[in-house]
Amino acid sequence: MERPSENLLSRLEQSLRQSRAARMHLAARLRELEVEADAVRAELAEMDTLASQSEAAIYRLLSSVLASSHLTGGNPSLGLPSDAELEAAMRPSAQQSRAQFGTEARRQEIPTLRPNTEALSDRFMDRTIPQAVTLLLREEGGSLHVNEIYNRLLEGGFKFTGQNPTISIAVSLNRNSRFRKTAPGTFDLMMRDASRAS
Repeated sequence: MERPSENLLSRLEQSLRQSRAARMHLAARLRELEVEADAVRAELAEMDTLASQSEAAIYRLLSSVLASSHLTGGNPSLGLPSDAELEAAMRPSAQQSRAQFGTEARRQEIPTLRPNTEALSDRFMDRTIPQAVTLLLREEGGSLHVNEIYNRLLEGGFKFTGQNPTISIAVSLNRNSRFRKTAPGTFDLMMRDASRAS
């Protein structure tokens, strides 16, 4: 009787050693994965910072191009700047001429952003930016600046995911043929022009 119990005890001890060795191996692997995860998180944070800086640079460039396009009579029906306008917007001389255009007057016209606006309804919750803005512009009966569009979308329960929602709005409307630019950062419906023309 002693031998089977010794045998069993020996097997249990061996099993225990194997379990402990496997646990130690898994714990070491977990530590490696945690270090790797921390490195990936740091890279992601760096990528987020770079993306934010790039978005800000794009926004500044778009703003300068829009102001330049407005000054030079760019093609407003398409709302897209020409290559020459892009190059002019990147030159320092273009920035100086825009400063003489009346920055103070333009600042007064631009609505302020209200990022802490509480949703008054959920009418835009399940809509895309173009769908929601189409409704807003129809109700408005005229063009709206992206800042005001942003404020009204928030009131309608729209959820923005990016860090620069006004850029998202401007890019989305620029890419969609339903909208046209009427002034820097200001959009209207293309169909409204067609109905007025007829």
